[in-house]
Amino acid sequence: MSEQNTLDPDIIEEAAIALRTAAERRSPIPPLRESLSGGGVAAAYAVQELNTRHALSSGRRLVGRKIGLTSRAVQKQLGVDQPDYGMLFADMDVPEGEPIGLGRVIQPKVEAEIAIVVGRDLLQPDLTIAELIRAVEYVVPAIEVVDSRIANWDIRILDTIADNASSGLFVLGAVPRKLDGLDLRACGMVMECRGEPVSVGAGVACLGSPISASLWLARVMAREGRPLLAGDVLLSGALGPMATVAAGDVVEARINGVGTVKAAFAS
Repeated sequence: MSEQNTLDPDIIEEAAIALRTAAERRSPIPPLRESLSGGGVAAAYAVQELNTRHALSSGRRLVGRKIGLTSRAVQKQLGVDQPDYGMLFADMDVPEGEPIGLGRVIQPKVEAEIAIVVGRDLLQPDLTIAELIRAVEYVVPAIEVVDSRIANWDIRILDTIADNASSGLFVLGAVPRKLDGLDLRACGMVMECRGEPVSVGAGVACLGSPISASLWLARVMAREGRPLLAGDVLLSGALGPMATVAAGDVVEARINGVGTVKAAFAS
């Protein structure tokens, strides 16, 4: 982020290549935090940025961002006091109803979130809450399929940041809702797998409100030179605990006032 990375560029590049190789081979690697510890969070974001540039130069298309670590409990567990972010590419978007082959991921888990689609460019690092609300085109329910290139999900803050905030895939609901009359803080969520509840939560668990979380992300992205643009998707953070999934699972998330979304995993 705004901190300066002081770590040897060769170490940054080695970590970036290791993560790319893990993703290509679908074979997780040991944690990276020891090799990146000398540069801290800035070094981890430098790894993420290298792989973002590599993805863009390879023809992948940036279509949004995600916020991770919006839960205060998870922040405390990882020893941080703020969220992290990752990039969303077009090839990570899975249409609702399309089975997700487990060969696309390594060790998937699912989270229910509120996705915000922005209707105008958010270029100001001092963006106000009023400007953000005005820029929200609509919201939809989302299931994020989080994944880790780090073996056994043995992650700390440097591992997950370097690994694009443990991004995998995402599924968006197909019925958009305007913000008018919606209090995203109070939206209750239930996520079920094969008809059994696996996660419950509410908007207030997401940094107090998905809008507050989104404001943080929009400001950081403007400051870092990758601002959110009109049409971008913003995954605003988990509304409840993540859950593991397996082949053949069907996951459904219901968010009061926002709608329902399903993710199906191929047998």
